[in-house]
Amino acid sequence: MIIVITPEEVVQNETEIINELFQEGLNLLHIRKPFINSEEMTDFIQKIDSKFHQKLVLHSHYDLAKDFNISRFNFREVDRQNGLFQSFTDKIISTSVHDIETFNLLSEDWEYAFISPVFPSISKKGYGENSNILNDIKKRDHQNVQLIALGGINENNIKEVFESEVDGVALLGAIWGNDEPLGVFKKCRQNVIY
Repeated sequence: MIIVITPEEVVQNETEIINELFQEGLNLLHIRKPFINSEEMTDFIQKIDSKFHQKLVLHSHYDLAKDFNISRFNFREVDRQNGLFQSFTDKIISTSVHDIETFNLLSEDWEYAFISPVFPSISKKGYGENSNILNDIKKRDHQNVQLIALGGINENNIKEVFESEVDGVALLGAIWGNDEPLGVFKKCRQNVIY
């Protein structure tokens, strides 16, 4: 599974690129736009072809889900710890962790969890430079929640990540920090074996 996470800020032609990514086989898109209001989020989602709405995951504006037939929500680590997700367990929910020990303790409410940073971040300079997570993934003993690697993954290292005990990867900086986001996505897909 390959997931793409949107950048926090809206980028030029973003929804056109998203539609193209879905056409090329993108599995899920996480919409992470903490700084836009409900009206702007509505406009953003409306520009994504409705046939892909079931593949969208909201990080905020959960109240818009019913308008767009969206059934997937993501909760930040702090929101998970505070139990915010508990009234949404009728949805497909995901979250984030930053170590394998926390992942191994997740309840089965979660469809999958991001673990990061696997490599030094592309979008957050200096973040994850001393990460040991790719090696720590070997300590995974929880198979009922899918493990999605995040952080610094691109077309050159994606195969290495898939060769470890992960169920998928999430891309952010590799896609949105490149002038040819669709080309990068295609290379990533070509370089992995599902």
